Amino acid sequence: MVSPPCGLLTHQKEPVPLKSISVTLSIREFVAGVSATLNYENERTVPLEAFFVFPMDEDSAVHSFEAVVDGKKIVAELQEKSEARTNYENAISQGHQAFLLEEDDQAGDIFSCNVGNLPPGSKAALTLKYVQELPLEADGALRYVLPAILNPRYKLSGGPEGGSLQTNTPAVPSKDVPYTLSLAATISSQHGIKSVQCNCPVNPIDYLEDKTSAQISLADGHKFDRDVELLVYYSEVHTPSVAVEMGAPATKPDSLMGDPSAMVSFYPNIPEAPSPTACGEFVFLMDRSGSMHCPMNNQNPSQLRIEAAKETLIWLLKSLPIGCYFNIYGFGSSFEAFFPESMKYTQDTMEEALKRVKSMDADLGGTEILAPLKAIYSRTSIPGHPLQLFVFTDGEVNDTFSVIREVKSNGQRHRCFSFGIGEGASTSLIKGIARASGGAAEFITGNERMQSKALRALKCSLQPVVEDVSLSWDLPAGLSAKMLSPEPTVIFRGQRLIIYAQLTGTMPPAEATGKVCLKYTLQGTQFENPVAFSLQPKSDANLTIHRLAAKSFIQTKDMGFQETPANDKKDILKISMECGVISSHTAFIAINKDLNKPVQGPLARSDVPSPMLFAQSMKGCCFGAMQCSAPAPMSCNSAPMMGASVSKLRKHGGGPKLFRLQGGGTRSMKRQTLAEHLDNDEMSLGCSSTDMADLETNHTDDPLVQLISLQKADGSWDLNEGLAVVLGMSLGDIQAALPVKSVDSSGWATVLAVIWLHDKYKDMKCEWELLERKAVAWIHSHAGSATDGLVKAAVDFLKSSVDPAVFAP
Repeated sequence: MVSPPCGLLTHQKEPVPLKSISVTLSIREFVAGVSATLNYENERTVPLEAFFVFPMDEDSAVHSFEAVVDGKKIVAELQEKSEARTNYENAISQGHQAFLLEEDDQAGDIFSCNVGNLPPGSKAALTLKYVQELPLEADGALRYVLPAILNPRYKLSGGPEGGSLQTNTPAVPSKDVPYTLSLAATISSQHGIKSVQCNCPVNPIDYLEDKTSAQISLADGHKFDRDVELLVYYSEVHTPSVAVEMGAPATKPDSLMGDPSAMVSFYPNIPEAPSPTACGEFVFLMDRSGSMHCPMNNQNPSQLRIEAAKETLIWLLKSLPIGCYFNIYGFGSSFEAFFPESMKYTQDTMEEALKRVKSMDADLGGTEILAPLKAIYSRTSIPGHPLQLFVFTDGEVNDTFSVIREVKSNGQRHRCFSFGIGEGASTSLIKGIARASGGAAEFITGNERMQSKALRALKCSLQPVVEDVSLSWDLPAGLSAKMLSPEPTVIFRGQRLIIYAQLTGTMPPAEATGKVCLKYTLQGTQFENPVAFSLQPKSDANLTIHRLAAKSFIQTKDMGFQETPANDKKDILKISMECGVISSHTAFIAINKDLNKPVQGPLARSDVPSPMLFAQSMKGCCFGAMQCSAPAPMSCNSAPMMGASVSKLRKHGGGPKLFRLQGGGTRSMKRQTLAEHLDNDEMSLGCSSTDMADLETNHTDDPLVQLISLQKADGSWDLNEGLAVVLGMSLGDIQAALPVKSVDSSGWATVLAVIWLHDKYKDMKCEWELLERKAVAWIHSHAGSATDGLVKAAVDFLKSSVDPAVFAP
């Protein structure tokens, strides 16, 4: 029997009612306002109920939902979720037209839109509006992401049925998505716009002459093969600021919407301090689920996520300070740790960890992160070594709020740095666990390197702790500030803070000013960042700051529809209903009560498909069965059609074909490790298999990778054939050029390696900076007064222009 082709849109092969999505984006300074319209048309002969699930950034504050049906506008009401669901079901059972917008019970970045009783031939345009603050990247870019991809969320084995909006949502290859996406953005800033970049094809960007505003739009024919990402570079983004927004007219004072709201943006100038030499317990929690066998992006060729993760682990392991403690966990449907408990970082323990990294693969099934987190937190703390947790995942879980709650309950004893890998990673999970522990979140998409973002986070974690953080207000008599965001307890160098407050009391005359000051202590020195601002509130029809303040408040308390404590749920409902900002406990509902007669006839259901990535690996897959006509690997982002869940496929052996290596490791049949690539030359190179075989990667010929593999835990390099290969010289010539024969040859090798890094990979310094620091410290402790002579000789030998000052202690 011939298997039906992939990409069927409904069980009956009927046309899908969603015809297009159009997005209008307005970016003003550091805040985005978005209006997204979903255009539906019922081309069938019976009334229709359409169900569409889509992703959205977790920080988005959805505040408006309305429908225009055959020219008639219907504005939705925000109701308690259970009540809204009941009203929706009652309305469609009575033949009325109804629309429902709700957030997923288990994750704050998935929404569903229900269109109930759309008559034959009828058209409906549903518009939702939201606002969000834009994150600031390390290079100063503001990043806006419109998620186009909804990865299937792995369902916990033995978990409760139902509760997840996207459980049965079909997915199709991007080329088969039956609706189109258009986006038009207007960007404005008093700071001036330096440039705007997009990861998708766009029409020519239109700048005003003074470059204070710009307009950009997607080119026609955009394919749903990636999230849409805009990077906006302003002339100045680091200046602290305070924006005060007028409350809503005709709203009672002493309420969040009635009083003015303030948005405070700080970019504290925290000086870089010497890193503690042996402080910290570093635990790396790595996703090893089947979806990690996906490419990092849809470009060909593209490194697999698991390969990029393994390479990143090598960088992290090599960058740790001697004397700290560390461990590595891999998780999927089960989890395993490299060591029974965190080990002291030495050459021996590092080598043992590198051997284990070499054999790692995406072979642990699903994505169940809660159990390993509990295991990590159950370990006894190591005195003097605060826990720093690094979590790497593509974020395909459906118990997001449970994970966040677990991290939050342990938030006082650790910091969590989280990394979302690839398109469609759960912003709710990645941002939520970082926020709950005072850590930081990063997303790695497109051609971005995981290593640079991971090493930047490690560098932050090695900095001395910023203490005694406080925020003080200096306001005129009769006016006070009520904090709506949690006060910061952790500040990282290079981090921007956004804090919201409600201004209560009597507003002073227009010419009055206020002041807010961020204070903190670093290594015994007190720092202050004061900001003066005008107390003349500005009006905004969208009440952007008020709604973002409400979202910030809700995020600190919302643990999901079923898990939020009763007192917190009460507070969430109050703020959500008052400000019109959706939460996991509320939903928007619109009922067309003005129809002359209810819709008649049997109601057909249509689940609108969402796009999936990397569909080329779905060849031969059939619908409704857990089998394929060809042994192709299961696509990471492809939700099985017609009711076969991702978790079932994974439990029944879905995923890449693997084979067991002697010694217990697994790897893809088509991959060759760096060790295998070099094993034949190992004896002649005169270095160990651990040195030369630290990672499985598509970049085995990358000299930087090879050099990092050769560095020892204490920061030094041995003078051997392996180093000579990287430097492109003969070992004999390097040995003959040793200027001080009494100095250990490792000192000469280490100086050469550091200079080579500066010469060849200066633009990637963020990735090897910590490695260099260890190397320079080792040189000074071992070469002593001979250091200057070694450096000068090495610069001459390599014909380098590197400034010897890079070796300053």
